[in-house]
Amino acid sequence: MEAVNITNLKKTYNNIAAVDIPRLNINRGEVVGIVGNNGAGKTTLLRLCLDLIKATQGQVSLNGFVVSNDDSWKKITGSYLDTNFLMEFLSAKEFLYFIGDVYRISKAKIDERKILFEKFMTDEIIGNNKFIHELSSGNKQKVGVISAMIIYPEILILDEPFNFLDPSSQFELKKLLKELNTKNKTTIIVSSHNIEHIIDLSTRIVLMEKGLIIKDMGNEIDQRTARAELEKYFMTI
Repeated sequence: MEAVNITNLKKTYNNIAAVDIPRLNINRGEVVGIVGNNGAGKTTLLRLCLDLIKATQGQVSLNGFVVSNDDSWKKITGSYLDTNFLMEFLSAKEFLYFIGDVYRISKAKIDERKILFEKFMTDEIIGNNKFIHELSSGNKQKVGVISAMIIYPEILILDEPFNFLDPSSQFELKKLLKELNTKNKTTIIVSSHNIEHIIDLSTRIVLMEKGLIIKDMGNEIDQRTARAELEKYFMTI
């Protein structure tokens, strides 16, 4: 069954298309990496998928729920795009409990799941009562990403999750994402400028340019071929 179904999706600003995708279907359990230069439409696409902005035309369905018509998709979707998703007047611990309340997950269960993220977290995040607004950009990023993953969503949507993270944290996050996909069959959509992580993480890579999908590398593509195709594209434009 398809986890994501995009049909005739278009978002325009001043008659210029930021996103123009006739069709994009993502099967359950796929890990889709979205790549492209600034202005390619990656973030706009993710915002449309989360109904944060209204489409000029077309629709997005998550697990069969049209996001603009039915809120049911929110129960099975985890997401983190930027710090606007955080409540910075809370501590990280309070925020994760808040997320648990929203998804009807007990504090005890959040504490149990939190153990899985111990290596990814630092004492600065959980070991004290710092408010989120007092954390570094990297640690804010970690709190946001963890809050999206800790609910064990059926669909996970992340925008530039490797930004602000040190190399060790980047590799740990990639490991956590792979484990979530393998153990829970979570469908993951992730955009990033880090081509190497996208190639290593994704089962499918979508290349965008000026709002259009110009290349869709399916599950059959190997890492070597994907790297060569992406290097050729980014070196020649």
